[in-house]
Amino acid sequence: MPEAILDPELPIVDPHHHLWDRRSYVSPGGEEHPFMTAIEPAKRYLLDELMADTGSGHNVVATVFVECGAFYKADGPVELRPVGETEFVNGVAAMSASGLYGSFRACAGIVGRTDLLMGDAVKPVLEAHIAAGGGRFRGIRNSASWDADTEVLGPLHRVEAGLYRRADFRAGFKHLAPLGLSFDAWLLEPQLADVIDLAQAFPETTIVLDHVGTPLGRASYEGTRAERFPLWRADIRELAKSPNVMVKLGGLAMAFCNFPSFLAEPRASSEQLANEWRPYIETCIEAFGPDRCMFESNFPVDMGSCDYATLWNAFKRLAAGASAEEKSALFSQTAKRVYRLDI
Repeated sequence: MPEAILDPELPIVDPHHHLWDRRSYVSPGGEEHPFMTAIEPAKRYLLDELMADTGSGHNVVATVFVECGAFYKADGPVELRPVGETEFVNGVAAMSASGLYGSFRACAGIVGRTDLLMGDAVKPVLEAHIAAGGGRFRGIRNSASWDADTEVLGPLHRVEAGLYRRADFRAGFKHLAPLGLSFDAWLLEPQLADVIDLAQAFPETTIVLDHVGTPLGRASYEGTRAERFPLWRADIRELAKSPNVMVKLGGLAMAFCNFPSFLAEPRASSEQLANEWRPYIETCIEAFGPDRCMFESNFPVDMGSCDYATLWNAFKRLAAGASAEEKSALFSQTAKRVYRLDI
């Protein structure tokens, strides 16, 4: 039986979800991975599926789309092909903004992808994204997630170590702030020193840490999450010293974290999820403050542990002791401010 929706009137801006139409989740080597198992039911996740989730009981008023390699252009210059994703998402946003689907505003902000390793050559590509975004384009995400154990990421093991420290990456990164663009950073907990260094080197650029830095609990990290927690916490506290950094509270339902709730049957309750995630969420809020934290769904990826309604119930349990002003920041106002949403 579905859970009753907690605090159903609380406005929510979901600052992190994807849209895609996947034909296959088979990785280049054909191997199986829990990540692929978790998102197998969501091979198609477009406006209809998003609206079914956001309309499942919570008061989700708007969302931010984050790049996922969907609908790239099939031809043309390679560096411009990711602009196809921005064009597609802006079309979805325009559908939602028509009012035909109600007051909900899907993809009010768009975070796309550009290869910042292009250095100075990236500027016209960034400008192409901005033009394609119809006033909604807000930033770039280049994932730096890497681990020496390739089984941790499986099909998402795509980059070399130390991406955020490379001189050619930073030559591209420097163009973000002058164009009014933010940067979403996804990397794994052992790599947090890389984003700490990046934030210190570019204090004028807004950086959003995705998924609380992705603590690890699978493959060679299985059974070590608790003993690694103090290392993660120390890095989070150090990162919070850079005022240009924000953090998204979520992503803990992914395969990489490997909490007991992941792929559990029967499905975990919001109470179980809140108890599993509490140390990470509370540490981030304590370090960054509510005005620099935002709850995120990371859907449909996080469906491996729960449905959308249960996820937000878990977040509301975690924020139960917060004031009304703090809840407003955590569930909507931080996301609205950071992504400069006109809603």
